[in-house]
Amino acid sequence: MDNSNKSLGQKIILGIQHVLAMFGATVLVPALTGLNTSITLFCAGCGTLIFHLITKKKVPVFLGSSFAFMGGIIAVIGNSRIGDPDFLEKLAAVKGALIVSGMIYALFAGLIKLIGYEKVNKLLPPIVTGPIIIVIGLRLSSTAINSAFYYNNEFSLRAVLVTIIVLTTVICISVFAKGIYNLMPILFAIIVGYIVCYPLGFVNLDPVRSAHFISFMDENVRTQLFLMPVFRLDAILAIAPIALVTLIEHVGDITTNSAVVGKNFMVDPGIHRTILGDGLATAFAGLLGGPANTTYGENTGVLAVTKNYDPSIIRIAAGFAILLGILGKVGGFITSIPTPVSGGISIVLYGMISSVGVRILINARLNFGNSRNLMIAALIFVLGIGCDSIPVAGTVTISGLALAAIAGMLLAAILPEGNDNVLE
Repeated sequence: MDNSNKSLGQKIILGIQHVLAMFGATVLVPALTGLNTSITLFCAGCGTLIFHLITKKKVPVFLGSSFAFMGGIIAVIGNSRIGDPDFLEKLAAVKGALIVSGMIYALFAGLIKLIGYEKVNKLLPPIVTGPIIIVIGLRLSSTAINSAFYYNNEFSLRAVLVTIIVLTTVICISVFAKGIYNLMPILFAIIVGYIVCYPLGFVNLDPVRSAHFISFMDENVRTQLFLMPVFRLDAILAIAPIALVTLIEHVGDITTNSAVVGKNFMVDPGIHRTILGDGLATAFAGLLGGPANTTYGENTGVLAVTKNYDPSIIRIAAGFAILLGILGKVGGFITSIPTPVSGGISIVLYGMISSVGVRILINARLNFGNSRNLMIAALIFVLGIGCDSIPVAGTVTISGLALAAIAGMLLAAILPEGNDNVLE
């Protein structure tokens, strides 16, 4: 879609839509690990701008908090929280480990630049990338359903009602609205959902009341922000090896983004640049005390729904994320968006990601009467969806998605292609 005719005001509104899509998942990681939410949002925005700088401003990707690193971070921090005597010591070790993780990304980016994209591409043919992208969306689906249909861990008919209204709004705006309104189904759905939630008792404004106007006025935030990293071996071994797994997930996400936009970002600006951008963003987040960054499926889902692929809109969203990290009251308001609303939005976004994977298989005209194609896809689906994670060494785990990707790549490389691999 040509986005050159969008006014600045329209781009700002579209950027806000991307911020709202990523917000819930991004702030969940610090909530579960003990890291600071304001610093996390600030790092997500800055990390996204770093990524765009490295990728020549060509790739419409937003970077948010990585869930893959949560296990390693929790293994180091444990149950310590700000105010505990050992929290800052553990946070310093996490900072150092995340910086090392970012450098691992940079190392692999250099290796890919040396060996060439073609060899990476051979490892990830459509029979591997299509099912992996389907798995990426479906793995997230249970999270969407739990948010949409449950409230305070209990099934709620009121939450179901809100979800139905949110989904109806998204569908109607996407299908029937014209012009600029057609590009903002997520934003309209959140507004409608929030209004409906208020009389139902789902809206909690405590995060707004308790937030500082300027987040960095909080002494605890400043202490964490300027804490010097410590490169402790046990923390590095618990966290840094996870980068080897998320590198595979990164390739899958960029493949998804390329499929949605209709451009091969693996070639231009190059997968080595996207990996380097992701790595430098993670190292930056580690330096300041935020969680590792990663490409965000929620924002890829927004691209798929709106068909608006202008990278400058993502950079506007990054600016808003930085602003939210600084302005505590605004961040508090977005935190108050009820889970049935975000869950209803997620149902659409995660489903759109899986649909992109189906489109890749259709466009490649793969023959699923061919046993080779069936075996590769079957293994990826079951390992990717059925396996959450498996322990590798100590606290280090490998996700089911990474395991599925490795298995798919190995089978695609070993099994010979028959004459009926592709439909005529």
